[in-house]
Amino acid sequence: MADNGLLFIPDISGFTKFVNETEIEHSRIIIEELLENIINSNKIGLNISEVEGDAILFYRFGDSPSMEEISNQVEKMFCNFQKQIKTYEESRMCVCAACRSAVNLSLKIITHYGEFSSYSVKEFNKLIGKDVIVAHQLLKNDIDLHEYWLVTNNLFNVKSNMPLAEWLKWQQGNKVTENGSIGFNYSMLTPLKEKVQPDLPNDDLTLGNNKIEIASVTQTINADFIKVLSIMGNLSIRHTWQAGVKSIKNVNHPIYHLGIRFTAVTNKGTTVFYSSSFTDQNNRFCMSETDANKTQSLYITLESIADNKTCVTLDFYIPRKLFSNLYSLFIKKKVEKNLQQSLINLQQLLSENVV
Repeated sequence: MADNGLLFIPDISGFTKFVNETEIEHSRIIIEELLENIINSNKIGLNISEVEGDAILFYRFGDSPSMEEISNQVEKMFCNFQKQIKTYEESRMCVCAACRSAVNLSLKIITHYGEFSSYSVKEFNKLIGKDVIVAHQLLKNDIDLHEYWLVTNNLFNVKSNMPLAEWLKWQQGNKVTENGSIGFNYSMLTPLKEKVQPDLPNDDLTLGNNKIEIASVTQTINADFIKVLSIMGNLSIRHTWQAGVKSIKNVNHPIYHLGIRFTAVTNKGTTVFYSSSFTDQNNRFCMSETDANKTQSLYITLESIADNKTCVTLDFYIPRKLFSNLYSLFIKKKVEKNLQQSLINLQQLLSENVV
């Protein structure tokens, strides 16, 4: 027996191009996190029927929620999605196609009220009914920009006790199907982007201006800039080139970015580091890693100087308050030796073509 209920489908716009034109490893991680973001933004008791690649089929049996309730849910879901997208872009240090193009993803949301039933297949709760088909048909329409909230007419006519948000600017549309026409109203979600800010680390992770350089080494690496950068940001192979590092563990995210935390294991023990800063200007990229106690920072600067040639500079800093002539005498040469060996290891790694 069919019941009445709300069908709510958020769909990631730009998904097909994103997965077809980018590296699968990072695109998979980004899409997984965005889908989790959508699910975690559910605040009106929606149930999940299934995840459909780039979309999630939500439903809620019972009387239709008010337009105000649905509007608030749409706004929250879209803004949370955009916050994550903006955070990706602002903290991005990876230059793979997936990480570069994530900023082009967005969200459209289809809402429809009608009759449908559910049935179980193992642990999955599937939906069936003509109105489920109607909701899915509306994912394909003539709206030019794929960043909107679409409401079918039977849901649009639900009364609201309060005025709706100012960002809502309704336009009318119509979807012609083999079973007839489906009337709907839609409003662009784009204006909501203006108030969304990225969620970046609040604490200053760097040593600040009160630091002093202990050692600096530079070498031209015979490899493409992007290739070198991809190795620098791949913590799983850091021990293969950075002298003194035996392994990296406890990495808190699979994609290297501003604020990522990891533990470096050396002969002296373990030290927690953060990716603490980065700048990206044309063909010059600089990033730093600072330990959690702010006693040391390694700055890595890459500059493309020709095809398959990259100038790599490693600079080691400590807080000025820790500096002394004794420190300089005993530590400087050892640090420089490790940095020089690191660049030799890096060139060897690239020459072996194993990454």
